[in-house]
Amino acid sequence: MDNAGVVGGNEVFRDRETGSRWQQSSLQAISGPLKGEHLELYQFLLTDWQEWRRLHPDTLVLKPLPGYADRIPEKNEMIRRGLSGLGSAPPGVLRVDRRLPPRTMILGLDVGASSEAFPLSVLREARVIHDELSRQPVLIVHQPLSDTTTAFIARAKGKTLQFRAANADATELTDKETGSRWDAYGKCLSGPLKGSQLESLILEPEYWFAWSEFHSETKIYSPAARKN
Repeated sequence: MDNAGVVGGNEVFRDRETGSRWQQSSLQAISGPLKGEHLELYQFLLTDWQEWRRLHPDTLVLKPLPGYADRIPEKNEMIRRGLSGLGSAPPGVLRVDRRLPPRTMILGLDVGASSEAFPLSVLREARVIHDELSRQPVLIVHQPLSDTTTAFIARAKGKTLQFRAANADATELTDKETGSRWDAYGKCLSGPLKGSQLESLILEPEYWFAWSEFHSETKIYSPAARKN
């Protein structure tokens, strides 16, 4: 893939095999021989280096290109500015949804035909969230220490489960129905459901302007709305 510019305020890439152009946020080919095709989003985890090493102590690290290490402080500053939530949408955005400021960092979730945006600021406060999308029980877990967020179908062995954090950092959970103990990655560590693994869902970190442009019917998670 090569960078092919920006369309609708969102990056576009061109594949080298067919010359088709792909929109980053929608994963759809917007022109070329593969127009209309969609790429499959691969399961990934956005976390910090300490947590990744804990999970994968034997991981390999790519060596930076010459000169790149000198740019790391600059890149880190760009990330910090990006997480501040300040600023307007970039030029060219085709649709503006004013329910949130455009640079609000959210984690977007697609389940079936439904989508929902979870503001990072809300996740940092709530830590454990239960919701429903496309009639599926959804569990969101945020570990504030590493800013790691994971999502699952809240069901194991045919039973819908309700979870709560077992510690302040939400690195472990317990379910209300059986009292089993789980890690933040959906694996049951002890109790009646030991060995069970919740079905993982893919959360997409995005600015609000990018997510809402390509998910016009998206919900926004609100703790207040869930209480009503």
